[in-house]
Amino acid sequence: MAHVIHERKKLLARVRRIGGQVAALEKALEADADCTDVLVQAAAAKGAMHALMMEILSGHLAEHVAAEPDEARRTDQARVLLDLLRHYAR
Repeated sequence: MAHVIHERKKLLARVRRIGGQVAALEKALEADADCTDVLVQAAAAKGAMHALMMEILSGHLAEHVAAEPDEARRTDQARVLLDLLRHYAR
């Protein structure tokens, strides 16, 4: 996954933001925060995780499917991507 290696710094920054959002969610639950506040924190964490997933999927599609010169490997990688999307959409 060369695209992950090339984008490591940016992806790690996203993961760290997600960690902060999850920590804020945990803190809100521990503090008996209002359910609205907990829902806002949960939605923020979910949105951040979705953005990370889309970033990685986009790189995978560009590098391992669209730019793959070998048709058999391209087809195989397209199947891998579809399987990932099916699992993600659950």
